[in-house]
Amino acid sequence: MAHPAPPAPRPELPPVHGAVICVSAPCLVISPEHGQLTGHGMDGIYHSGRRLLSRCVLRVAGRDPVAVQGRSTGADRAAFTATVRTGAEAGPDPDIGVERVRHADGTERIVLRSFNARPLRLPVEVLLGTDLADLAAVAAGRAGPELPAGVHAAGLRWSTGDAQAVTTADPAPDDALASAGLLRWQLELQPGESRTIELRTTRSRTSRAPAGQVANPLADARAECDDPRAEAWFRTSVADLGALLLRDREEPADAFAAAGAPWRIGLAPAEALWAARMALPLGTGLAAATLRTLARTQTCGRGPDAGKIPGPLRGAGPQLPPGCTGTEATLAFPAVLAEARRWGLPEPEAEPLLPAAERCLDWLRSALGGDGFLADPDPGPRRCETQAHAHRAALLGADLLDAYGRPGGPEWREWAAALRARFRQRFWIDGPDGGRPAAALHPDGRPLPRLTGAAAHLLDAGLLGGGRLAPGLLDPVRAEQLARLLGAPAMDCGWGLRSMAVREPGHNPFGHRSGAVRPHESAVAVAGLAQSGFEKEAAALLRGLLDAAEGFGYRLPEMYAAEQRTAGSAPLPHPAACRPAAVAAAAGIHALAAAAGIRPDAPAGTVAVSPLPGAPLGALRLSGLRVAGEPFALRVSRLGLGMVEEAADALQLGG
Repeated sequence: MAHPAPPAPRPELPPVHGAVICVSAPCLVISPEHGQLTGHGMDGIYHSGRRLLSRCVLRVAGRDPVAVQGRSTGADRAAFTATVRTGAEAGPDPDIGVERVRHADGTERIVLRSFNARPLRLPVEVLLGTDLADLAAVAAGRAGPELPAGVHAAGLRWSTGDAQAVTTADPAPDDALASAGLLRWQLELQPGESRTIELRTTRSRTSRAPAGQVANPLADARAECDDPRAEAWFRTSVADLGALLLRDREEPADAFAAAGAPWRIGLAPAEALWAARMALPLGTGLAAATLRTLARTQTCGRGPDAGKIPGPLRGAGPQLPPGCTGTEATLAFPAVLAEARRWGLPEPEAEPLLPAAERCLDWLRSALGGDGFLADPDPGPRRCETQAHAHRAALLGADLLDAYGRPGGPEWREWAAALRARFRQRFWIDGPDGGRPAAALHPDGRPLPRLTGAAAHLLDAGLLGGGRLAPGLLDPVRAEQLARLLGAPAMDCGWGLRSMAVREPGHNPFGHRSGAVRPHESAVAVAGLAQSGFEKEAAALLRGLLDAAEGFGYRLPEMYAAEQRTAGSAPLPHPAACRPAAVAAAAGIHALAAAAGIRPDAPAGTVAVSPLPGAPLGALRLSGLRVAGEPFALRVSRLGLGMVEEAADALQLGG
């Protein structure tokens, strides 16, 4: 009997951790560190998932420039420095400097500078090519051959059935050879003189949301700190999050954060909500637009999915089957709306979103299993973090219902109290060391006794009125035990929080849910620990995240290897991680805001500041934030004392 052929192996994502990535969604440029787009691998200029240019090779005086440095100079641009030795003078010194500044929108400026003591006549060539392949095909290794070029005005043009691309040059080339994909100039350079060539690669049809045209709802906030790395981390986090903004096609005025570059420049509902929630100190605009966008996707009508925010399955590591981000997004929706109100979301924007939040709560009520827990997906495991998200949705949802005089608030608080009791009874595994929370309950009720980073969500209660925090799923004794576990070396690797503890079965320091550090989960842990009064553990994780950020040029990837930190070591990149990624960028904002301890209640006209004791980063000042729609600035002294320097006139300072 013939056996069916095994399924074809899933293609591996090509590594991009060493690439220099520029992004201004939906535009993306992936360059090697030397700056030459070679036509191989992922190299290229992309727009809306289409590779417009895959090859852009510069030759000066018949030579490939010698790469000196390639670096990101902003979220949407990079600079590549190289030199050329023409041989016009004896000795080893280069006599031509080459500076290439490449932008995400497909613009590149090439500056050639002569260091020669005599005038030079310099032949310059740029070899261009493209396959006009989809990003998905490029990532899977299925990109086609380069397409033939045609001469187009001051450059070259390529076309296929459904796409075309044009590269133009200024000044126009002296020669354009379509058959070779070649632009050629003869430049005259006097000693010390510079000449510039600008290349611009575009599509023939402009997009609805060209790069740089998305209205950025994020405040241009600033951080100042005794540790200057915190300033660079905060600045890069804000810029990267802004570079990932995309318009909603249905309502172009609404922007949301794409999940990450290069693989996921699109809407991932749970991550978009997490990024918006963590960015609330920069204003409520992103949260409001993201909530409106997702409300338009909400499942309507009747049936088991009524009220749910759709979302794709995601891998969850070898110990659990895939989880559904739709569940997480549905539970996050009412919580983000409630917290956005506390930060100052205007009532005319908040109230129209209330029906969608109520539908999310209705779905939660209908989706509960017979054991009183929520599976993700159903049927499947009852994950500890899913119960935490459900608990937060219930309490913050009750807050919302009360605020608008809607029924159901007391019932949801009773439901949350019952969930706390069930959770403490069923999820907590007692032991001689004080016990631990189970990572999940199997459908048959057996606990999965893994210690994972997802347990940090048990400390993330959410913000209620008057700057109060919602009750947590754990009682104070169990919360203290969890804090001890999260702060121990088995979980804190020195660069952040591991997604699974060392020596757990299946641990993998590169596993995205089985050991690697995920910055947004670490930031959740920092905030939860700080709010629960465990400043030592919070401070250690905060410093580890900052050290990791420095190691990645302050652009944290969505995950990185959790190898134990040792003297002289550096954080190791995950070859398949998005960088920048929305939740990783927002993590920098969330972690530093947690250190400052801002707790607003704009509807009540109050704001409280409760900084992390001991000021683990030294004196810290955050300015240009937004609370109640107005600029907000605060300072934390080296003693850990907080002082508000600027706030809306209507806000009173709470304790």
